[in-house]
Amino acid sequence: MRNLASPETARILQGFFKTGPGQYGEGDVFLGIRVPTIRSIAKEFPDAGLDTAVDLLHSRFHEERLLALLFLMSQFAAGNAHARQSAYQAYLENTQWINNWDLVDISAPHVPGAYLAEQSRAPLYRLIRSPSLWERRIAMVATFHFIRRNDFDDALLLAEHLLNDPEDLMHKAGGWMLREVGKRDQKRLEQFLNQHGQFMPRTMLRYAIERFPEALRQSYLRR
Repeated sequence: MRNLASPETARILQGFFKTGPGQYGEGDVFLGIRVPTIRSIAKEFPDAGLDTAVDLLHSRFHEERLLALLFLMSQFAAGNAHARQSAYQAYLENTQWINNWDLVDISAPHVPGAYLAEQSRAPLYRLIRSPSLWERRIAMVATFHFIRRNDFDDALLLAEHLLNDPEDLMHKAGGWMLREVGKRDQKRLEQFLNQHGQFMPRTMLRYAIERFPEALRQSYLRR
């Protein structure tokens, strides 16, 4: 990983992921390695264990934390029940290191989402109330796993918690998951919007109705 570092790419990525003072990714440090390369590295080490993944997850470098999450995802997908539970527990015990939107979005459906598909979803309701932006985003984006199985209830309930969220990144996450519900069941999404649409943050609403016919989209925007 260190040998593949590119200072110029790192400079671009640090701007893209808002790492400046007061921004959501403040202090994050990049090596300058693109995601396809990191995925290739992950495939080179299919036997990387849980300890290796957790060690990498504690790295100060963003790309090494991403590699750690790819390892966790692989271990979860290929493992038995014990391995899946261990990967899930390691994930939740280290959420402070899953601290940018790409890290959340690439992993939340595939580890906590997949694990909780057949479990109580109570952990997601604890996370959605967290003071941590990234834990709240993990809760919301994890529901993508359920949505893909046409299981919408938790996505809609968790989205209600975001109606007064102060962070635009959460409005985007909530709107994204609502849009995914609407792609599979537009009536369920319209029911949610008819109840909450006039109170939703504008960004959340725009994301949710992005795929609506134009006349219907404009109708919701005017409300």
